[in-house]
Amino acid sequence: MKTTGLRIYGKMDLRLESFELPPCGDDGIIAKVICDSICMSSYKAAKAGEDHKRVPKDCATNPPLLGHEFSGIILEVGKKWQDQFKPGDHFGIQPALMIEGSFDSPGYSFPTVGGNATYVRIPSVVMEANCLLKYTGDAFFMASLSEPMSCLIGACHAQYHIPAGTYNHIMGIVEGGACASLASAGPMGLGLIDYLVHGPRRPKLLVVTDIDDARLARAKSILTPEDAAANGVKLVYVNTKCPDAVDKLRAVNGGKGFNDVFVLAPVAALIEQADAILAHDGCLNFFAGPTDPSFSAKFNFYNVHYASTHVVGTSGGTTDDIREALQLMSEGKINPAMMITHIGGLTAAKDTTLRLPEIPGGKKLIYTHCDFPLTAIADFAEKGKTDPVFAELADACARNNGLWNLEAEKIVLEKMPKLAL
Repeated sequence: MKTTGLRIYGKMDLRLESFELPPCGDDGIIAKVICDSICMSSYKAAKAGEDHKRVPKDCATNPPLLGHEFSGIILEVGKKWQDQFKPGDHFGIQPALMIEGSFDSPGYSFPTVGGNATYVRIPSVVMEANCLLKYTGDAFFMASLSEPMSCLIGACHAQYHIPAGTYNHIMGIVEGGACASLASAGPMGLGLIDYLVHGPRRPKLLVVTDIDDARLARAKSILTPEDAAANGVKLVYVNTKCPDAVDKLRAVNGGKGFNDVFVLAPVAALIEQADAILAHDGCLNFFAGPTDPSFSAKFNFYNVHYASTHVVGTSGGTTDDIREALQLMSEGKINPAMMITHIGGLTAAKDTTLRLPEIPGGKKLIYTHCDFPLTAIADFAEKGKTDPVFAELADACARNNGLWNLEAEKIVLEKMPKLAL
C-alpha cells in the first residue's frame, strides 16, 4: 500500500513524500490515519534532528514518520493480533512505549508509523507494549488529543501528600482541597482545568492564573465558574500581572496556602510564585517542559524542612492515563476540543511543524487526507465569505461556543479538497 507522509531526515529537514508501506504480515497492523495534533515535541524533534533522543541516528538514510498524537481506523490485522483488533476499529495511540533501554516511539523513531501520514503500518512492538488503544467515540480529533490529555491526567496522578506522623505517600491531588494552576489560560491549561473540574478527583477551590485578560476571558467563557460550581468546584480566574500576585492568590483562599500548585510555563519567577503559595505539605508540579537544560529557579528550603513542601515534575502520561482520557472523552465528561485553535491538511504539516513556536494559539490539528492551508478557527467566518466550506465550518463552530466539534470534523472529511496521492 502506498502512503504519503512527513518524514524527518535531519535538523529542520522535513519532507512530505509518497512511498510504499511494507505488507501487514502476521504481526503488523495496517491503519488509516484520520488526524494528527501537532505537538511542540515534534518541533523539538525537527530542531534537534538526529541529536534528539528519540530520532534515529541514521534518519538521513532511514527517515521516520513524524507525528505522535494521532487517531484513525484499523484496516488490516495480522494473525498475531486478530484476537484483540479487527478491521473497522477506531484507535488512539500511546507513543511512549516505555521499553527498557529504548526511547523508540511512534512519531519519532519508526519509518512506517507516525501521525502525519495517510496510512501506516504499526509494528508488533507497539501492540506488545499495549500502546495501540481502542476508541469508541465518534470524533477522531478527540482520540488524537488523548495523548496531551494523558499528560495532564498523569500530572494530577503524580501529585503526592504525606499525612503528618507518617511516611506514607498518598498519590494524587488533595480531594476537596485548594488547587492553583498558574499560567493556565492556554491550551494545556484549559485541558487541566477541564480534568480538575470534571474528572474523578476534584479540589474544592481551583484558582487559575494568567497575565492576559483576553486569554482569561476566553477560558472563563469556555470553562465557566457556574459549571464548575455545579460539579462542586469553586473556580476563580485571576490576572497575576501585578507586584502583589502572591498576596492576591492567598487572599482568594482566605489567606491560606494551596495544597496543589501546577506551573504551566517554564518561567523562574512563576516557579518562585508557586513555591510561595504552597500550604503545609503542599506539592508543586512543574509541568512545563523547558528547552534550556540549565533552567533553574529558587526554592524555599526552609519550607521544605519545616512545612514539608515538595516538588514533582512530569513529562508525558502512562498508557493507563491515555485509557482514562479516552474513556472520559467517550463518556462526554471532558472536551479537549477547547485546546484546538487551527485546522489544516497534510500539505500544511511541514510548515506548521517547523514554525510552531511562531504560530499563536493552541493545538494545530492536521487532517491527513485533505489538502488545505493551516487556518485559525477565528478566521473561518472571514474565509467563508469566499469559500462555502469555511462558511459551513464557521457556522458549526459558532454553534459550539467557537470550539472545534464533531459536525465540523465531518464537514472537513466530506468537503475539503482531498490530498492528491
